[in-house]
Amino acid sequence: MNDQQGSKRISSGVIAAVSAAVVAVGGGVAWLTAQNQSPTQSTPSQRVEQPYNTQLGNEQTANVYWLKTNEKSVELVPQPIKIAATVQPNQVLEQAFQSLLAGPTEGTNSTTIPQGTKLLGLKVDNNNAIHVNLSEDFTSGGGSTSMVGRVGQVVYTATTLNPNAKVYIEVNNKPLEVLGGEGVEIEQPLTRETFKKDYPL
Repeated sequence: MNDQQGSKRISSGVIAAVSAAVVAVGGGVAWLTAQNQSPTQSTPSQRVEQPYNTQLGNEQTANVYWLKTNEKSVELVPQPIKIAATVQPNQVLEQAFQSLLAGPTEGTNSTTIPQGTKLLGLKVDNNNAIHVNLSEDFTSGGGSTSMVGRVGQVVYTATTLNPNAKVYIEVNNKPLEVLGGEGVEIEQPLTRETFKKDYPL
């Protein structure tokens, strides 16, 4: 009987000791956790802000070019559009061309690119050359001023990220050599400089 009581007492003593140890260890862990968190408490907010700031910093603005008629001439005018931060240069230009082919959103601007023209492909290579492949619709309708205007819209929009780049225009995967019924000859590659010199609006 005494032995059973002794064993009970020992068991109770062991349980009490283990419980005390658990409480002590738990308290220590809680204290260590609190200590470890305090110097780096700003880390979570930095992690939230960093991608946001990076995105803002890398957000790109591309220009889509429209035509504006003045009393004496027609000029190319830019309309800035915002493009997401993570895209590559060719994707930036693809989005710019999608906006261009959709037509102007501001009433004072116009386009001579025929409705229904599609972007079949766009490639930017390492030699500052941009290849723009358009559907057959691009060549239809309009006089020489219309033809020159649409070529200018393509050249200037394609070079929005690099104004010195060379532009190659293709229609259905073939280099564009003559545009429209009036036979506007297209000397390629085109740059902003050669366009101003050879194709005055």
